[in-house]
Amino acid sequence: MFSAITIILGLIVFEVVSSVDNAIVNAHVLKTMSEKWRKIFLFWGILTAVFILRGLLPLVIVWLSAPELGLSNIVHSMINGSEDVGNILEERKGTILVGAGVFLLLIYLHWLFLEKKDPYFVPDKLIKPQYGVWFFAFSAVMLVALLYFSRTSWYLMLSAAIGYAIFFIMYGFREQAAKQEESLGKKKSNLSDFSKLMYLEVLDASFSFDGVVGAFAFTTSVPLIFIGNGIGALVVRQFTIMGIEKVTRYKWLKNGAMTAIGLLGIFMILKSFHVFVPEYLPTFATVGLVGLTFWRSHKLLAKLKHVN
Repeated sequence: MFSAITIILGLIVFEVVSSVDNAIVNAHVLKTMSEKWRKIFLFWGILTAVFILRGLLPLVIVWLSAPELGLSNIVHSMINGSEDVGNILEERKGTILVGAGVFLLLIYLHWLFLEKKDPYFVPDKLIKPQYGVWFFAFSAVMLVALLYFSRTSWYLMLSAAIGYAIFFIMYGFREQAAKQEESLGKKKSNLSDFSKLMYLEVLDASFSFDGVVGAFAFTTSVPLIFIGNGIGALVVRQFTIMGIEKVTRYKWLKNGAMTAIGLLGIFMILKSFHVFVPEYLPTFATVGLVGLTFWRSHKLLAKLKHVN
């Protein structure tokens, strides 16, 4: 029970901090929509992002790691328990972890090398904006190294390559989404509220993928992922309603979130190569890094408010 609670806590924190960017976009676009369509988005967003994506996507990922079992057998095993199915999934766990770990590590490295930030941790301060071109070189070398160390298992090699492919597909989509955000955020946009709703739903699905993939750093139990990520997604929806601008004032919060994502990626890659990582470590790392940067950012806000 303690282990399950620890995992769920880590999943909630991870889901919330990894979805802040999504909530910011949602809040900006929702401001330009009528009250009726805002309510429609919040209702359908909960239905699709919480129940459908976070319920089905983890199940599909587990199934893809062992397709010969069949989706129905995996579902039956999760409900009733099956030692044979459980053993096969345990053997294939590394297949999920290496692909998901690569994906998360690339998210962190992209932020570290290419995105604007207020430095807080040592790597943030060392990597300057002019070093951005090295992201692609570093990523390529990392892929070669992973493929080399995975050479004894074509499952691991394929999973690592898929992790890279999914990241760059998502990267391209989000680059395009960033260009669209400005026009969508304008009150006089010619796009209908329905078009904006569809845009937000697709973007939600993209960010949901990050949260679901990262959840496997904490556990491969689909029910626990559904509970933790589902609660986290509901919290993000509440942030969107309340006004996400309050959260964005915390200067170094994203540093903590992205560094935690990078560490989770490393933990997953290490576990895929059978390196022991304590079960509680992903939760402690996520809560610790996010908690530290939240506290320091809060102190800075209080100091600036006192000065003004």
